[in-house]
Amino acid sequence: MSLRAADEESGQEIHIPADIDWQMLDKSKFFLLGAALFSGVSATLYPVVVLKTRQQVAQSQVSCMKTAISLVRLEGFRALYRGFGTSLIGTIPARALYMAALEVTKSNVGTATVRLGLAEPTAATLANAAGGLTAAMAAQLVWTPIDVVSQRLMVQGGCNNAKNHMANSARNYVSGIDAFRKILYTDGPRGLYRGFGISILTYAPSNAVWWASYSVAQRLIWGGVGYYLCRKDDESNNTKPNPLRPDSKTVMAVQGVSAAIAGGMSALITMPLDTIKTRLQVLDGDENGRRGPTAMQTVRNLVKEGGWTACYRGLGPRWVSMSMSATTMITTYEFLKRLSTKSQEVLT
Repeated sequence: MSLRAADEESGQEIHIPADIDWQMLDKSKFFLLGAALFSGVSATLYPVVVLKTRQQVAQSQVSCMKTAISLVRLEGFRALYRGFGTSLIGTIPARALYMAALEVTKSNVGTATVRLGLAEPTAATLANAAGGLTAAMAAQLVWTPIDVVSQRLMVQGGCNNAKNHMANSARNYVSGIDAFRKILYTDGPRGLYRGFGISILTYAPSNAVWWASYSVAQRLIWGGVGYYLCRKDDESNNTKPNPLRPDSKTVMAVQGVSAAIAGGMSALITMPLDTIKTRLQVLDGDENGRRGPTAMQTVRNLVKEGGWTACYRGLGPRWVSMSMSATTMITTYEFLKRLSTKSQEVLT
């Protein structure tokens, strides 16, 4: 793909590697390598997710550092990976479903929008947004039950306050399988999909915005790089600047920065919904079979506990988690796609 960067008078162009669409991929290699690579990424970032979840279900505001120190001191380092096995089991099929839905949608929407006569940047942005929206909705079918179980394990033993129903309800889980059985027995199948609606409301628009923002951010950053190079060419009196052909490290750096920007903004925008979702997913019904609080009751409880800012508990870890996750995920994802191509010709 050729990206014209800077002003038209300069004529500077940046030639970056072509986009790899669904038809270009060796599907077996794509899914097998993807499972291995993303499992490693998930393992690296998991402790931050645990800290974020602990902060979201706490009844008072506690800093991330204090939460981490208290967790390690009282429960040991293994507590930072509580529920990881369950999460990993669910991550593999959920991620496979996510990647398949993303690539198929991007490819089809991209082709359709170009045929309608839309400009390539607009078509790419729309295709990325549609792909992110579809992928998030598809993945939640698998991910929500896993999220419910793993988050119950994450907060287990996280509070000594006997009045904290969330801590009490999660205290007796021996393993992910045990938690699955108890949730199913107590709440039925609906218990495993608690928070599914708000998860869709959180992740579907967030993914659409993220992928669209990622596409736009890449173009803006490449534009800035091109403008900088044009200025250097002008200063050296070079009237015919050569097209820039960045190496793979430069391409990955731009992708990583673009992903971090998109991830940070998505974290800020969707934080209240994520806090409500987390609270809903770690709550049990009472002994009389009554359901846990609704989304509106959860919001009221949060406001009573600490005002509207309580909806932003865990923002620090979530911002770091989403930015780091976005950066590592997108560079891993782009690397995975290049490893999985049927022909190396598309890389140039």
